[in-house]
Amino acid sequence: MSITLADARVVTPGGVHEGWLTVEDGRITHVGRGPAPGPGHSLAGRYVVPGFVDIHCHGGAGGSFPNGDQDEAHRIADLHARHGTTTLMASLVTASLDDLTRATSALADLCEDGLLAGVHFEGPYISSARCGAHDPALLRDPSPGELAGLLAAGRGHVRMLTIAAELPGALDTIREAAGSGVIAALGHSDATYEQTLAGIDAGASVATHLYNAMPPLHHRKPGPIAALLGDERVTVELINDGVHLHPAMTRLAYDVAGPARTALITDAMAAAGMGDGSYRLGPMKVEVTGGVARLAEGGSIAGSTLTMDVAFRRAVQEAGLSMTEAAEVTALTPARVLGLDDRLGSVSVGRQADLVVLTGDLEVAGVMRRGRWITEPR
Repeated sequence: MSITLADARVVTPGGVHEGWLTVEDGRITHVGRGPAPGPGHSLAGRYVVPGFVDIHCHGGAGGSFPNGDQDEAHRIADLHARHGTTTLMASLVTASLDDLTRATSALADLCEDGLLAGVHFEGPYISSARCGAHDPALLRDPSPGELAGLLAAGRGHVRMLTIAAELPGALDTIREAAGSGVIAALGHSDATYEQTLAGIDAGASVATHLYNAMPPLHHRKPGPIAALLGDERVTVELINDGVHLHPAMTRLAYDVAGPARTALITDAMAAAGMGDGSYRLGPMKVEVTGGVARLAEGGSIAGSTLTMDVAFRRAVQEAGLSMTEAAEVTALTPARVLGLDDRLGSVSVGRQADLVVLTGDLEVAGVMRRGRWITEPR
């Protein structure tokens, strides 16, 4: 299969240019400037950006990855794909070891099928003081041996573990994760600045939804935020939905970490793509009102109803990122976190043809995954 997309504004790592690109056998084979050399599918001046890469997503379309239901997982992936996410990691929440093992095994099948890019354990090794929408009764101290058992259930498809660096056994568990090829992410943590740095030194390389579920910045107690933002070894996740973060704090993270160390995520739960109402996030009851998800008891924010196209649009229109920077934080940087940036994450020759066509208002007009249209622009 070969297709040329013509009359486009192509967003590449080097900038935006008027031009065209050709896709053959699922890969980008040519990217050119000016008129296409032959007939092609005219995009009428619309943007082409790389397919979004979401490394932190719990659900959508009424489904939830923590349920471990493969039919629900297909619905979730389809919803997010129609909003431009062509690479998606399934995030679980704190649960019993039996439930985590069961869900991980079921989702590993879908990783092998290519639907999902991996499994992320957000819990149970997190702080009770900063557990947010996780069930505090199910939290556990980190254990390298216990983690090894969970990784075995994933058959090589567990890609990320969120952990609180201050917990007993955390540093050894971070080392176990990193040594097993699993990304250790610091979050849901009450750690000090020094404890956070110790976690980074042990091998942690991602900040789980920076700012949220951790102590705020303080001029005498800088805490984890200062450590995570200031360390060049760490990529910071941001939930850019206008609920989790004030725009000034989003801008601060961009300015300090830069696009190369910033990954926008959705942290979406079952209500993404749905209406207000009652939902569940793992074992927890959630009420969604005005598109904002909160625990039914206690009112803690419980994930989001965000999709990556909205995160991209907000990055440009509200945070002031350029189109190239927005493409980096929604595609290239998260692809780099997963070690996939040599295959996807940019509109470049040789990369997988995962593409999103955006209107001038940055609304999704078409989505291509592996060279085939999910939604075809008209």
